[in-house]
Amino acid sequence: MSKALPERPRRGAGDGSGTAGRDELVSRSLQSAEHCLGTQDFGTAYAHYLLVLSLAPELKEDVKETFQYTLFQWAEELDALNRIQDLLGCYEQALELFPDDEVICNSMGEHLFRMGFRDEAAGYFHKAVKLNPDFSDAKENFYRVANWLVERWHFIMLNDSKRNMIYNAAIQKAVCLGSKTVLDIGTGTGILSMFAKKAGAQSVYACEVSKTMYELACDIVAANKMQKGIQLLHMKSLDIEIPKHIPERVSLVVTETVDAGLFGEGIVESLIHAWEHLLLQPKIKGESGNCEKYGKVIPASAVIFGMAVECVEIRRHHRVGSKDIAGIHLPTNVKFQSPTYYSIDTEEAVEPYTTEKMSRVPGGYLALTECFEIMKVDFNNLQELKSLATKKPDKLGIRVIKEGVLDAIIVWFVLQLDDEHSLSTSPNEETCWEQAVYPVQELTDYRVKPGDHVTMEVSCQDCYLRIQSINVLDLDHEMEVSKSCAKDKDLLSLGNEAELCSALANLQTSKSDGVEQMCVLESTEIALLNNILYHESFKMAMRKVLSSLTPEKLCQSTDTHCEDNEMSSETSLKQRSPEPFYVLDVSEGFSILPVIAGTLGQVKPYSSVEKDQHRMALDLIAEASHFPKDTLEFWLRHVEDESAVLQRPKSDKLWSIIILDVVEPSGLIQQEIMEKAAISRCLLQPGGKIFPQYVLMFGMLVESQTLVEENAVQGTECTLGLNIAPFINQFQVPIRVFLDLSSLSCIPLSKPVELLRLDLMTPYLNTSNREVKVHICKSGQVTAIPFWYHMYLDDEIRLDTSSEASHWKQAAVVLANPIRVEVGEELTLSVQHHKSNVSITVKQ
Repeated sequence: MSKALPERPRRGAGDGSGTAGRDELVSRSLQSAEHCLGTQDFGTAYAHYLLVLSLAPELKEDVKETFQYTLFQWAEELDALNRIQDLLGCYEQALELFPDDEVICNSMGEHLFRMGFRDEAAGYFHKAVKLNPDFSDAKENFYRVANWLVERWHFIMLNDSKRNMIYNAAIQKAVCLGSKTVLDIGTGTGILSMFAKKAGAQSVYACEVSKTMYELACDIVAANKMQKGIQLLHMKSLDIEIPKHIPERVSLVVTETVDAGLFGEGIVESLIHAWEHLLLQPKIKGESGNCEKYGKVIPASAVIFGMAVECVEIRRHHRVGSKDIAGIHLPTNVKFQSPTYYSIDTEEAVEPYTTEKMSRVPGGYLALTECFEIMKVDFNNLQELKSLATKKPDKLGIRVIKEGVLDAIIVWFVLQLDDEHSLSTSPNEETCWEQAVYPVQELTDYRVKPGDHVTMEVSCQDCYLRIQSINVLDLDHEMEVSKSCAKDKDLLSLGNEAELCSALANLQTSKSDGVEQMCVLESTEIALLNNILYHESFKMAMRKVLSSLTPEKLCQSTDTHCEDNEMSSETSLKQRSPEPFYVLDVSEGFSILPVIAGTLGQVKPYSSVEKDQHRMALDLIAEASHFPKDTLEFWLRHVEDESAVLQRPKSDKLWSIIILDVVEPSGLIQQEIMEKAAISRCLLQPGGKIFPQYVLMFGMLVESQTLVEENAVQGTECTLGLNIAPFINQFQVPIRVFLDLSSLSCIPLSKPVELLRLDLMTPYLNTSNREVKVHICKSGQVTAIPFWYHMYLDDEIRLDTSSEASHWKQAAVVLANPIRVEVGEELTLSVQHHKSNVSITVKQ
């Protein structure tokens, strides 16, 4: 939104068709509106403009720009006052007057998105893009929201023709055997409902809770001419009542409300409700009779499997591997844990696992055990479904077959649709599914060898599959207490003893360090802590800047391995600087860079971390680094709101170093980073620096069928002739994020080239538009342009966001239409940079 006051509109008496009285009122209202704008009374100005436009609609184009400005300013005031209904009312009035104004549509969407109404926000962003396909702000907003509304797995699943064929065959079989009334729970695009209708079902009902997916399903069902045979309901299945919503109990429920951990989308709860309220009674074994008189569910049952694995990629995202990071010692009384592990002891229903496509995990994985059966569940047995949540945890003990490091238990399942058709989500299958990953934490020793046993407790609590109390029993070298307990007992009963030993060991290591502080970090934040090069690079770059700000050069050598130089530099900084250097770290999330800065001499470091547990952890780390009390400041305590975080440390002081986050963990440029850099430059003391000082964006041309299939539904063949692609593909986004280029299935067709320079210190070096010629080194079809960044802390110290140790992922632009290229050709890429958003298009 523009904050500059636009030019005043031309005033006139209308087109001559109105009365003199009306013209006079319009003229006075315009004058009053202008006066109110001058005094920043936006609410009154807005009311005057509404009156003008209701009396003289012919003035719309004349006052449009000023009306927009007034609306946006008044909306910001209403938002600040939390007058949400008034704010939404103003936008509804504005859109009645200007229904085809893309700027107002986009602004309405932004407010709705901030309030958490993603479905509604997406509708306005989508409309703004339709009204003006070149409106970059609306496009960027729509792309970001589209990822929330229509998750990428919809595209991957619809492109999985094997999955579609097996579901279709099972539904067809059930309908042919007499199941003529069908309820599709969580219909998504409506594909299973349409399978049932094509198979000959008399009545098909389908429910979907997402407004976006419900509307999408309505369009798809209509496009396939089945709207008369399929009744779509925008609601949870738990809220469906007979005969209010559907006239009678159904003979078949079809659903795929399963996630990588099977139960995470609420299939148990929804099927208990369905059996009690929506389904006919199940057929008793051996009983004869028409299937139409009985109820059943597809899928009929599932078997859950697991495997203990070593995986470096999982480890670096869930366990802090080093206690010493760039000279900072992490005290033993600070325990870092990922949300998946921490959720074990919380009362909230938090997903206790993460997910990975294990066949594509960077660096691969090593199976430490055979695969083992965790649990079976019969979806056609109401009593079994009810007992899942109350059943005591099962104890499992699995023999280790290979030596390695225990990093995780990975989980998959076989979905038995009926007695003939099944789907496996195993990492060894060609499947659209990812696997559930339960990271292992809090062991004293993670190494295992053949003959050891991995023990765990398995349950289904809060509608989630939970795997807890993971331990290792070393049967050869267990402590005496475990040996004596193990002699005559079944292996499955040993988990408690092992857990006790582990707890005692942990108690011994932490007792001497005082109070233990639990610090829950996102997996990307743990990966950042494990990125040693990142921290050492920042330490080196900060030392160089601080040394250059002293009266003379204190450290002539740039050799980071010379401890004498390092110590003399830091000692000199302490001795020669009566006034401290002020260092501000505004990195997103948890960062120990302020503590590292505080070790470099007479430095007053400021951290912008928000969470209390993160501040407590940083305080303990600073204390372990022998900081004087109150050396480390938490800047958000000193400013009124986050937007004011970039300001002077004191009225007469400026920052020596400001650390900004330029790249999101997803692989995209942080929003508004150039605006933050512009403010930061004004707050630096002479010779001060922003880190990073500049960023180079690199990319290359690749052929990747994987990216194509994950980005859009490919025609009608994969959906068995059903017309779905044009509708769901409206929600495809041109940029895929959170990619690992090291394990992405692709064929490079060019060498990496520099696409863009973002200079935070010298903005005149930046260009908003650039054309880059790319030489083709291999023939093929260009389907995508992956990109990553080299972040220069100075001209010599650089970080690569695509490196093996990087906590950043990469991203890629996926082309709407592949381009055939031959060796020796050149393609020209048009790279545009607008408000931190980068677009890459191919010029032909």
